[in-house]
Amino acid sequence: MNDDFSFSLKSIRFDEDYQPSDSTRITTNFANLARGASRRQNLRNTLRMIDNRFNDLAHWDNPTGDRYAVTLEIISVEMHLGATGREEAFPLIEILQPSILDRKTGQRIEGIVGNNFSSYVRDYDFSVLLPAHNVDRPVFETPEGFGDLHGKLFQQFANSSAYQARFRKPPVICISASTSKTYRRTGNRHPVLGVEYQQNELSSTDQYFAKMGMQVRFFMPPNGVAPLAFYFFGDLLGDYTSLELIGTISTMETFQKIYRPEIYNANSAAGQVYQPSLKHQDYSLTQIVYDREERSQLAVKQGRFAEEQFIKPYRHVLERWAASVAP
Repeated sequence: MNDDFSFSLKSIRFDEDYQPSDSTRITTNFANLARGASRRQNLRNTLRMIDNRFNDLAHWDNPTGDRYAVTLEIISVEMHLGATGREEAFPLIEILQPSILDRKTGQRIEGIVGNNFSSYVRDYDFSVLLPAHNVDRPVFETPEGFGDLHGKLFQQFANSSAYQARFRKPPVICISASTSKTYRRTGNRHPVLGVEYQQNELSSTDQYFAKMGMQVRFFMPPNGVAPLAFYFFGDLLGDYTSLELIGTISTMETFQKIYRPEIYNANSAAGQVYQPSLKHQDYSLTQIVYDREERSQLAVKQGRFAEEQFIKPYRHVLERWAASVAP
């Protein structure tokens, strides 16, 4: 562990009483739902959707479809920059961890940490650095070393004593498949993850997660309508139990139905060859209020925050540390 940096974790329950703290990234999926006049109903409906989807997938020994209940903790990761001599903390990442209650046995099962992934530095990279780099360029490109710092910071956290003390297994991030790529169904089918799809080439998001040390696979779960992207270390199919995987699927598929209904709440399922599109018209809306345009605007605002509060003031410290860490 590098002595320059350390991490601390805070957690808060995501339930119908949840209210984002002042330090929470308000572009995060869960924080966006918890705002406005509909906040309590939004949260209640979201949690109900997660429970229903979990029981749909965990159908064995579950004849009434209500054996399991999912609770969610928002994990906030702060980074402490001891190298500055001031031990300042910067809010680095927010992730989710499901916990599964088996009502039949009374057992509580720890889910996989990760799920949603929110990062101030990623906001900076994609909403500040990338647009600035491409001003007046005839062909869009990423700057040299794009994502290197973020990738090293994330791997430092995943290997830290703070992570190891809190979580038993490596994280899994589950997000939407890219709308810029084409996916083809394979013959591989997993009983929980569903049918596997493969893409024609890596997306910019895939490349960004690769710098975080994570591989990607795409699966469309049973009764789903589009493949989800799963980013992971190690062996996605072998390292986690069925209930652990279902916790991730039920949580993140629910969020995607709310945020990208054109893809994940479409009225027909992905075919043999599939390209996701936000212009798709044949879909259903959930009863949950969400402002997608506002969220994209806030990403720029919070990228600027990262630039002013983290990237600029600690540039030399971060560059020196990144140069000392193996890629």
